[in-house]
Amino acid sequence: MYSKKEYLIHGILFVLTILATTLAGGEWLYGKSILGTGEYALDWEYFKKSMHFSIPFIGILFIHEMGHLFTSIHHKVKSSLPYFIPAWLGFLGSPSIGTFGAIIQMKSFINSRRKFFDIGVAGPLAGFVIAFGVLWYGFTHLPNADYIYQIHPEYLDPDFQGHSEEEGYINLRMGYNLLFFGMEKLLADPEKMPNMSEIIHFPYLFAGYLALFFTALNLLPIGQLDGGHVIFGLFPKHHKIISFAAFTIFVFYAGLGVINPYHDINRLLISIPLYIGFLYIIYSRARIPNQTKWTIILLIASIQYAIVYIWPTVQGYSGWLLFAFLLGRVMGLEHPEVSGFQEMNPKRKTLAWIAILIFILCFTPQPFIFG
Repeated sequence: MYSKKEYLIHGILFVLTILATTLAGGEWLYGKSILGTGEYALDWEYFKKSMHFSIPFIGILFIHEMGHLFTSIHHKVKSSLPYFIPAWLGFLGSPSIGTFGAIIQMKSFINSRRKFFDIGVAGPLAGFVIAFGVLWYGFTHLPNADYIYQIHPEYLDPDFQGHSEEEGYINLRMGYNLLFFGMEKLLADPEKMPNMSEIIHFPYLFAGYLALFFTALNLLPIGQLDGGHVIFGLFPKHHKIISFAAFTIFVFYAGLGVINPYHDINRLLISIPLYIGFLYIIYSRARIPNQTKWTIILLIASIQYAIVYIWPTVQGYSGWLLFAFLLGRVMGLEHPEVSGFQEMNPKRKTLAWIAILIFILCFTPQPFIFG
C-alpha cells in the first residue's frame, strides 16, 4: 500500500520526533535548558529518565493517528502515513515539547458524512483512552514528596525566594481542566501531589496533561478539526452555524482583556486598531457578507471592552489567538460538503456525544501560564 520511500521518510520523522521529545522531556524534568548549564551529561541515564516523558507522550499521539489511519483504511479512503513533526528548541535556549504534533493527509475525495465522522472521531477516542491510562498511572505512582528536592534542592533553603529568569529556570504553571482536577482528587495522594507549577517535573502527569490539551484542540467543534467532523455528522443541517458560533465564542474568550480601558490612551490608540484589524483577518475567509463581518467584529471588541471596564480583573487567554488565526485564516471554518443528510445510526450518535463529553472534560481555559 505504501512505498519503501514513504516508510523511510515517515519512519525517520518518527524517530527524530522521539529524539526531540526526549531532549525536551529532560529539560522539563530538570527545569532548565540543557545547553549552557553544564550540569547535565547527555548520557544513557539522562535519556532513560527523559523517555519517561517522550514514550508515553508520543505513544498517545501515535495511537491517535493510528485511529485515523486504520479507520481510513477500513473505509478504503487513501491517506498518508502519519507525519510526525519534530521541534526541539533547546539549541535556542527555549522550552519546547519536542514536536508540533502529527498529521495524516487524506489523498482521496470523501463524499460520505459517515466516513468523515468515523475517521474524525477515531483518533481522539483512541488517543484519549491511552492518555487516561497514562494519567491514571501517573496519579497512582507519584514519587515520595521529597522527590522534588532532588530536582530543586534549593527549596530546602528557608531563605529561598524563588527562581529568576536569569537563572535559566522555566516558570510555568498548568491550568486545570475538569478531568485532570477530578483524577487528582480521586487518585492522587495529597501528600505527594505536586502543585501545578511543578507538573513539568513529573513526566507521566505532564505527558498526560499535554495529551488532554491536544485532544481538546482536535475536538473543538470548528471547521475540519476532528470535532468539526463530529458536529458535521451529528448536525448536518446546522454544522455551519455551530462551527461559526463556536469559533466566535472561542475568539471572544481568547481576546478578552487584550484591549483594556485602564491602559494609557496612547497605548489604546495603537492596540484597538491593531486588534480590530486582527479580528478582520481571522474572519476574512468566513462566507458571510462583509457588513455582517464588521458588525460581529465591532460587537466582539466593544463587548470585551465593556466587560473589562466593569470587571477589571477579568482575563481571557491570549495564547488562543494564534490558534484562532490558524483556524480562521489557514484551515477555514467550514466543513467540506457531502451529498445527502441521512441520519447517523444510534451507535455513531453515542460516539459523537462521548466525543463532545471528552472535549468538555479535557478543555483547559488557561493551559499554560508563564511567569
